[in-house]
Amino acid sequence: QVQLVESGGGLVQAGGSLSLSCAASGGSFSNYAMAWFRQAPGKERQFVARISRSGRTTVYADSVRGRFTISRDNAVNTVYLQMDSLRPEDTAVYLCAADRSVLGRTTSEAMDYWGKGTLVVVSS
Repeated sequence: QVQLVESGGGLVQAGGSLSLSCAASGGSFSNYAMAWFRQAPGKERQFVARISRSGRTTVYADSVRGRFTISRDNAVNTVYLQMDSLRPEDTAVYLCAADRSVLGRTTSEAMDYWGKGTLVVVSS
């Protein structure tokens, strides 16, 4: 059983930056691909970014490509999401997820474990 705990959310003005972290415990972190999703009020959960087990391969949603960067440090069991040039439409709860598969999946249903999320609010 893998436990995931996100941190780093908060309030930021449009154009600003935030860095999210997700600390994993209870499993072998390097055996999981990791992903970030987000869910805005009244909307479905949306894929944001994914990183492979080694960290060599990353995938981004079109809406965040070029503005967000996912990374991981397997030595400290943590995945990060650096968010730059934030927009009001980025406002959401951001959730970390772990996927034991190597298939590169980006759907919510494919994830095996979830954190509880951290709230990001971008003001205009």
